[in-house]
Amino acid sequence: MIIAVDGPAASGKGTLAAGLARHYGLPHLDTGLLYRAVGLAVADKVDGPAFESAAIAAAQALDAGHLDDLAALTAAETGVLASKVAVIAEVRAALFDFQRTFATGPDGAVLDGRDIGTRICPDADVKLFIQADSKARMERRARQLEARGVAVDRYALFHQIEERDARDMLNPHGGFYQADDAHLLDTTQLGIEAALRAAIAIVEKAMALKAGGQKPS
Repeated sequence: MIIAVDGPAASGKGTLAAGLARHYGLPHLDTGLLYRAVGLAVADKVDGPAFESAAIAAAQALDAGHLDDLAALTAAETGVLASKVAVIAEVRAALFDFQRTFATGPDGAVLDGRDIGTRICPDADVKLFIQADSKARMERRARQLEARGVAVDRYALFHQIEERDARDMLNPHGGFYQADDAHLLDTTQLGIEAALRAAIAIVEKAMALKAGGQKPS
């Protein structure tokens, strides 16, 4: 079984994808970490003429070992870098095979990111699109950072999220738009456990309909 989980930053998609992977015993890939790793690798070139070529080279050289430093990869400023490299077509192409290989493994998989249901896994068994309003997403990300001992400027973080949303919406190479056959789950008013229960219910219903030869509504 392949489960594709899409949505904007801090919507809860990563937490839900990890929870679904545990529940169903599936491998999990946070594909956003791939773009964050590339962005982090070229952070010192972001305002220079070599930024694009360096990002392409970093994407082509990426392997699982580049995903180990979660503290650096999940920092708010790294998310901004990720959205800047994600608009480069060659970067997306370089990371496409990595994601497809993971998704099509013999055990199935849960992948979360920005264009999983539309481009990476258009044939996924179940697709979820997770959303939440900007204020709720800012507060979640702030609490995550504060739990690691990081001081947070909520005003700046809110605008980073809004800026990233705007950039991602204009990304011609794969924004975070909902696939036509994806199930929408708004987590604005839901805690982690309630959101996970709702996500599992969606998967169970979709798989039951599929087993019965029906198309999910």
